[in-house]
Amino acid sequence: MRVTFKLYAMLSDYLPDEARKTNSLTIDVPPSHTVGQMIDEFNLPPKLVHLVLVNGNFIPPAERAGHALAEDDVLAIWPPIAGG
Repeated sequence: MRVTFKLYAMLSDYLPDEARKTNSLTIDVPPSHTVGQMIDEFNLPPKLVHLVLVNGNFIPPAERAGHALAEDDVLAIWPPIAGG
């Protein structure tokens, strides 16, 4: 199944070179692939995985490992951001 994977700010460095311009990568994953599996496959440091959204809906940290993705889902991840 196809999903869109988006990484923002410094996390975009974990995307393949061709995807860094748009911060987005459309990829094929097995059915029932989880948010946690995507985080692991891209070797994202847990301390940098802060805000996780699937189709604009927040996925709390405790639910990420088991939250299954579906066809055409958009998974977006932001690191912690500081500012004023």
